[in-house]
Amino acid sequence: MAFMRRFGNSLIALILSAGLSLSAIAEETKEKPVVWYDVDSWGVEGQGWEAADLKSRYDRLPAKAEGIVRDAVWNLSRHSAGISFRFNTDATEIKISYEVGSATLGMTNMPPTGKSGIDLYAFDEGIWKWVDVTRPTGVATEHTISGLDPGMRSYMAYLPLYNTTKFVKIGLSPEAAFEPIAPRGEKPVVFYGTSITHGASASRPGMTHPAILGRRLNMPVVNLGFSGNGRMEPEVGALVAEIDAALYVIDCLPNMDGATVAERAEPLVRQIREIRPDTPILLVEDRSFTNAWIFKARRDRHEGNRASLIRAFDSLVSSGVKSLYYLEGDGLLGDDTEGATDGSHPSDLGFMRQADAFEPALKKALKLN
Repeated sequence: MAFMRRFGNSLIALILSAGLSLSAIAEETKEKPVVWYDVDSWGVEGQGWEAADLKSRYDRLPAKAEGIVRDAVWNLSRHSAGISFRFNTDATEIKISYEVGSATLGMTNMPPTGKSGIDLYAFDEGIWKWVDVTRPTGVATEHTISGLDPGMRSYMAYLPLYNTTKFVKIGLSPEAAFEPIAPRGEKPVVFYGTSITHGASASRPGMTHPAILGRRLNMPVVNLGFSGNGRMEPEVGALVAEIDAALYVIDCLPNMDGATVAERAEPLVRQIREIRPDTPILLVEDRSFTNAWIFKARRDRHEGNRASLIRAFDSLVSSGVKSLYYLEGDGLLGDDTEGATDGSHPSDLGFMRQADAFEPALKKALKLN
């Protein structure tokens, strides 16, 4: 006890000699007040339907799709891939509080930061620059970003790619300015595709090629990628056509074979054209497996898919379908075999390469050149 008294007295003396008071230390360790802003109160981008049409706030297909599209498509549509929100603040500390629906936070080829994280960017010097990503450890996460440079700026955050999102809140100090940014009303670029469109295997939600292209073009995007289930189905096509888009990007071949492409590609384009006679449509070939050079079966699959898609494209154009564009698949992941995590799904490097390949094709279709 005598030792403890001497040790405690020495510690207090040391604190006082450093110019600190016990009350100051208590004040420093006391939890600071936070004002929470619910993202639902000002809205998000990346959805093709109004909030009232959805079963849950951060779904990607409307409630009426349940029972119309296959169950696999419906369940995947509950993932919040591609959905984003924006706000302005001068805060030097930002908290992100949210909850996801599944405790399976990562996958074998995808980290929790991509599958279940929220990814934050800020606008600086004319471009969106990455700031931080949450590190989810359970269904509920509260992530703090501190030490930000002072000054008012715009932020944009992307929701989890392969998980449902229950709620999202932004927490700031009471002294911080806050301005919600309403979703843009302009027509979006709509991507309909596979797991690659969905976002596998991006390390962060902002690293998918639809997200990258949205930032580069300064346009809203709608991500209708359905992992393993981008199959040009008419039930999904009818929903895609409901969205008044600036451009439709159809990128389903990785989930198809030559016979199915021959059966469905032309009808899908005509189905969209019945509702949207003038909206440009970009047909995209399947990316080349990065190890296709050594697997003949994979090369044969690409050959069959692409032959069927180009025949459909030629038939549509010759029949008078306008504003139809085509993007070849070779080179989408580069030519050095290093663009994917597992031969199929892009790494961040592969997604950046895809964005580089897609960008001129999108600009041409959108007449931005």
